[in-house]
Amino acid sequence: MAYAKLAALAVLVVLLWASTGTVARSSPAVSTSKVDGMPGVMTVNGFERGEDGGGPAECDGKYHSDDDMLVALPTGLYQGGARCFKMIRITSAGTGRSVEAMVVDECDSRKGCKNNIVDTSKAVWKALGLDTNVGEVPVTWSDV
Repeated sequence: MAYAKLAALAVLVVLLWASTGTVARSSPAVSTSKVDGMPGVMTVNGFERGEDGGGPAECDGKYHSDDDMLVALPTGLYQGGARCFKMIRITSAGTGRSVEAMVVDECDSRKGCKNNIVDTSKAVWKALGLDTNVGEVPVTWSDV
């Protein structure tokens, strides 16, 4: 009887843990191997104080200029900071242009950021010849 109660308690703990979003299920499992040509959806993010990007960047706890080539990746691709300050190449599906941007932040998948988001500064949009008012555009990205 004690084992049955213990097993039931263990099941309840696992279910509670899963329902709180603390399980890594919200992001795809990604190895630390190089990414090459991963499809994504680029969105515009504000990296300056007071903008829609929220608080300071996860990589260094600082705010950054939107004039810099910056990117925030979703939790699974951010890899707990393993990609901090690394460059990725972003290619617009619409214009065919490519740019390099530095990973400085996490787009938290546990708080609603989709697993395929490439959240970039306005400078990236400008360099790709895109209008930030569009909101979302298809891209591919690769580690540099």
